[in-house]
Amino acid sequence: MRSLHSLAAVVLGIAAATATAAEPSDRKAQTRVDASTLTGKIMCGYQGWFAAEGDAAGRGWVHYGRGGRFEPGRAAIDLWPDLAEFDADEKFPTAFRHADGSVAHVFSSTNSKTVDRHFRWMREYGTDGVFVQRFAVETFGEKNLAQCNAVLDRCRTSANEHGRAYAVMYDLSGLRDGQMDRVIDDWKRLVDQRKLTRDANDKAYLHHRGKPVVAVWGLGFNDGRRYTLEECARLVQFLKDDPKYGGLTVMLGVPTGWRTLDADCVKDEKLHDIVRAADIVSPWTVGRYISPKTAIEHAERRWKPDIAWCRENGKEYLPVAFPGFSWHNLKGNAPLDQIPRLKGQFLWTQYVEAKKLGATMLYQAMFDEMDEGTAIFKCTNDPPAGASKFLTYEGLPTDHYLWLTGMGGRLLRGEVDAGETMPRREARPAKK
Repeated sequence: MRSLHSLAAVVLGIAAATATAAEPSDRKAQTRVDASTLTGKIMCGYQGWFAAEGDAAGRGWVHYGRGGRFEPGRAAIDLWPDLAEFDADEKFPTAFRHADGSVAHVFSSTNSKTVDRHFRWMREYGTDGVFVQRFAVETFGEKNLAQCNAVLDRCRTSANEHGRAYAVMYDLSGLRDGQMDRVIDDWKRLVDQRKLTRDANDKAYLHHRGKPVVAVWGLGFNDGRRYTLEECARLVQFLKDDPKYGGLTVMLGVPTGWRTLDADCVKDEKLHDIVRAADIVSPWTVGRYISPKTAIEHAERRWKPDIAWCRENGKEYLPVAFPGFSWHNLKGNAPLDQIPRLKGQFLWTQYVEAKKLGATMLYQAMFDEMDEGTAIFKCTNDPPAGASKFLTYEGLPTDHYLWLTGMGGRLLRGEVDAGETMPRREARPAKK
């Protein structure tokens, strides 16, 4: 779980939108994306970490509840997935009940049909692909590793099936001093056993500047991490230079204050040396601003000089956008709807600012992150009632943020104008 510093919620009035945007089906959203470059793409983070009681993972409730229990009063998610399109073998019953008394169901990330459905949504709405999150500490235990590998395998298959791009993102959160070699060993296993980045039939693995992309997230944060920058530098050098397993384009997930070594960042110049050794820098921004106004201020104060630094140093810049934030159930004492979505205007403002400043690629947090309320996939407006409180999509269609993310990609590529107000969505014809 990626932690945030102190946050507050601010609700702003949003002007009515004036532009009109066509549905994804009215354009060429179903063609295969060009996986040879990150330029012009919005890539989502894909957690893939949800396990359910009775699924193939055999781990019980993972990332749904607290303390291994998932029941009213012990939820860990603030959004509830919309399963209206799901088949019976994708649904897992819970102890939660909707307002009408019916059983509330959830999905498992280990279900191949469900992962395939997620990638089909990406194709239908024009999302370019995902960075598949691979938490380093989740590769240690046998069951944990099995789930990580199963989710990666299913993402790989579905990305190829639906013409989306995918790449591995290692999240170092939770690692201790001396454990970085486990990440190196894991990458070796992926290459040796699964031929990752080496399989000629895998047309979906993301490349950039002629090399496969691997991301490493969690360098330089000042939140008490127990691995060192020296270990991070060694990992990056391995991914870049190892004669057998290297030769990669390396993207680094770093703190907002990476360039100035302040705010959420350690005050250590070694971080700059690591960034210079890599290829793409992506500062984490979830929770660093809380409204359209502060998002604009952040872009001017952080993104603009960051982009200038990257140009001067021959690096590329991957800004992070997020639709809103809430971890009330996960933390217990945090307010529900901590950073309001404002029906999409908050996210759209970030897209516009990134485009204005010359960003050529963007990281969308996150496709399926219900724990921190940043998910953009289909979530219901009819969540369970009772002891645990859940957000909704404010009465909007449950696919609203899939559509908006697709529009963000079009904005990034210059296919639609960068208007300050969110484009108006045309009504979809009723299904027969």
